[in-house]
Amino acid sequence: METGQLMGQWVRFRGPSSRLGTSATVALLFLPPALLLFTVFVALPMGEAAWYSLFSWNGYGTPTQFSGWRNFKLLFETPAFHTALKNNLLVILVSLAVQLPLALAMALLLVGRLRGTTTFRLIFFLPYILAEIAAGLIWRFVYDGEYGFLAKIWQAFGASPPYVLAEPDLAMYAILVVVVWKYFGFHMILYIAGLQQINSSLYEAARIDGASSWQIFRRITLPLLGSTIRLSVFFAIIGSIQLFDIIMPLTKGGPSDSTQTMVTFLYSYGVTRMQIGFGSAVGVVLFLICVVFAFGYKRVLMRDD
Repeated sequence: METGQLMGQWVRFRGPSSRLGTSATVALLFLPPALLLFTVFVALPMGEAAWYSLFSWNGYGTPTQFSGWRNFKLLFETPAFHTALKNNLLVILVSLAVQLPLALAMALLLVGRLRGTTTFRLIFFLPYILAEIAAGLIWRFVYDGEYGFLAKIWQAFGASPPYVLAEPDLAMYAILVVVVWKYFGFHMILYIAGLQQINSSLYEAARIDGASSWQIFRRITLPLLGSTIRLSVFFAIIGSIQLFDIIMPLTKGGPSDSTQTMVTFLYSYGVTRMQIGFGSAVGVVLFLICVVFAFGYKRVLMRDD
């Protein structure tokens, strides 16, 4: 009997116990390193942050001045933290109401294989590739009231240029423009990938039946793109909650804390001021918000995806 036939018979005679043994071996090989990395870089730091949040500690030596829930009480009494929460909610609102619809509209325009679509996809995706710090520095120059691009436009019309980033009432809106510009290309690529998975014969059948473009979009495109849209919304909200890198080179949370988000607030009031216990309390609140949202969103809206 040939070797190939022997191997074939051996494979056929392997029962469920052999497959279970293989799965157990793979789990024993790969699970411990993953658990170790998760424990060292996620679980232990979060546990330490929760512990430090109960102390009044400047980061030096061992924390000994136990303060209980005082850091959390002080956190929710701080006006700058209220502003940070409102700004995070504003970023989420703009992301959902402006950024994602814009990304979907551009995806619908560029999903075809017409000449030039690849170039436009690249142009719109380039801001996402650009590092956040670099993007922030570029837009800081654009908004500069003396030499920036925006100032030159105002001067061309004979008007006095505004100092956008120095105005508490305008700075956050200027940041929102940067956020939409920076991240809508990522969501556009997500939508293009989702649209390309839809069977074109469905569109052809709908057109033969006399369906309008709006009916095709509402009855075919949106339902079949639902899982991609839900994933995109998840990324947009989590990214909005964790917004940090764009703000630091632009305003550092100023002027007068008007552009603080939860992460910039943590950095400004916890790290730079060496109030590690207070900053840890901010980190715990931020972590709980992200975890509750992630698990709740997955359970309610993405349970079938």
